[in-house]
Amino acid sequence: MSSILTAVAWPYANGPRHIGHVSGFGVPSDIFSRYQRMAGNDVLMVSGTDEHGTPILVQADQEGVSAKTLADRYNRVIVDDLQGLGLSYDLFTRTTTTNHYAVVQEMFRTVHRNGYLVPQTTMSAISPSTGRTLPDRYIEGTCPICGYAGARGDQCDNCGNQLDAIDLIDPRSRINGEAPKFVESEHWFLDLPSLALALGDWLGTRTDWRPNVLKFSTNLLDDVRPRAMTRDIDWGIPVPLDGWRDRGDKKLYVWFDAVIGYLSASIEWARRFGRDADQWKQYWADPAAHQYYFMGKDNITFHSQIWPAELLAHNGRGARGGEPGRLGALNLPTEIVSSEFLTMSGSKFSTSRRNVIYVGDFLRDFGPDALRHFIAVAGPENQDTDFTWDEFVRRTNSELANEWGNLVNRSISMTHKNFGVIPTPGTRTDADAALLAASAEAFGTVGDLLARSRFKAAIGEAMRVASLANKYLSETEPWKLGGDPQRQGTVLHTALQVVDDAKTMLTPFLPHSSQKVFAALGGEGVWAAQPEVVEVEDLGDEVEGDIGFPASPYPVITGDYAAQQAVWERREIRPGVALSKPTPLFPKLDPKLGETGPDWAPVA
Repeated sequence: MSSILTAVAWPYANGPRHIGHVSGFGVPSDIFSRYQRMAGNDVLMVSGTDEHGTPILVQADQEGVSAKTLADRYNRVIVDDLQGLGLSYDLFTRTTTTNHYAVVQEMFRTVHRNGYLVPQTTMSAISPSTGRTLPDRYIEGTCPICGYAGARGDQCDNCGNQLDAIDLIDPRSRINGEAPKFVESEHWFLDLPSLALALGDWLGTRTDWRPNVLKFSTNLLDDVRPRAMTRDIDWGIPVPLDGWRDRGDKKLYVWFDAVIGYLSASIEWARRFGRDADQWKQYWADPAAHQYYFMGKDNITFHSQIWPAELLAHNGRGARGGEPGRLGALNLPTEIVSSEFLTMSGSKFSTSRRNVIYVGDFLRDFGPDALRHFIAVAGPENQDTDFTWDEFVRRTNSELANEWGNLVNRSISMTHKNFGVIPTPGTRTDADAALLAASAEAFGTVGDLLARSRFKAAIGEAMRVASLANKYLSETEPWKLGGDPQRQGTVLHTALQVVDDAKTMLTPFLPHSSQKVFAALGGEGVWAAQPEVVEVEDLGDEVEGDIGFPASPYPVITGDYAAQQAVWERREIRPGVALSKPTPLFPKLDPKLGETGPDWAPVA
């Protein structure tokens, strides 16, 4: 059994999440975690809402509320949506907790003490109309290297080079389009050049990553420069140094604190739900543990460069040397599992442009498994993928309803009608044995693909088993075997065994409907555990500086996944188990929906 940390990107609490978000960080990470638990591994899946930085302040200004009020509001919306989607977090928390503040400040102090945070005067971008600092990612312009018109102030997605906002040609604010004003400001910079050799050595061992992720990450080493880890902003974590901690205008960079959230959430989980407060070390300090980070491609640089650099600096493994802090030496990521973008009509999902499909709306009308299925089979695993209602309807009807749902329905219906229970099989024919063998063999194939985060190929192989079973029923025609009950029972037992196998292989993808199939085959109890929302109190840790808001109850996602029955192996079905007449697993969608879309997201 292996210890596995599933570290899931932190969604901003500045609004509801759309399906483009969960196609990158949410559904892939849950498929992976559910499989690993079924395979017998010890999984810790953590994340939370990211609640600091300019995006929160901008949205709060637009809604006329404080940043804390806005974060509280959308934290609850996001928690409800992700729980409804069935994302099996061991802890989904938030970055506005005293536990998170304390862990972030401890990391900062250690990295600073080891010499990897250096003071430097830089040119900060200021909004002329508000006087507020504009973060790099809120400034766009033309890349001075490749000429790409949509480059951001921290990097160009076209050529992959790191940039400074002041280097952009014709820079403009993404908030209101105005040209930023650049002023001198002192900040603490992470000395990436002194960590470049250690970063390169580490990346050199990462040979089995997705090619697009590895290439992008390796290219980052070509232009390594210090990166500011503090910002001119009044909303965030105080800088834990003399002369800085009580300054209301200087806070830690949101991307310094957000990636530390994986560690702080693990620590919070151990304190709240673990067998002891140090259980987080099982996933962070044991060299045999594995860490997998899930996100969209626009966050690769922070996870394959900034976060590993912070960890190396904390561990004292750069050119300046040093010693780990009180948290001890911490593991670096095993793999960065990044998806490309899910687009809509060729453009990124965008709330500001009203080019958006919110998760909550989708769940209300179509349920979680239809969305999970679409992301698995047609999502942006290796390349940008366009979402269309026509494709969603087609895949839901042809694959979920006609292929998988129909197999479940007709297999159980015929058995219920003719036997009432799972029949006892007689002598198997070659055709029976071949189907059973193919289904048993698929566990190894699908499992290997899931372990390597090849989700599209994995669900394709699982659905292939369902197709083989449908073909088998069409060829054996059990509905014509009423005069030979033993043969009819053997055929239906064979079909039901493969239905149960396919249900197991589809559980990571379709946990809600797999629970229904489990029950339809006479199973009792929880097959695939679902997450739950729990209200908790802040842990009340002491932090440096004024955090600006009191502790308050907040919702977290957690769950008892160890109690589920789902395991990654064939479960022999038992003759004599009573069956009930099934109901359709997936209702077919009206084809017109593909032409019009729903009223809350109509086709343009």
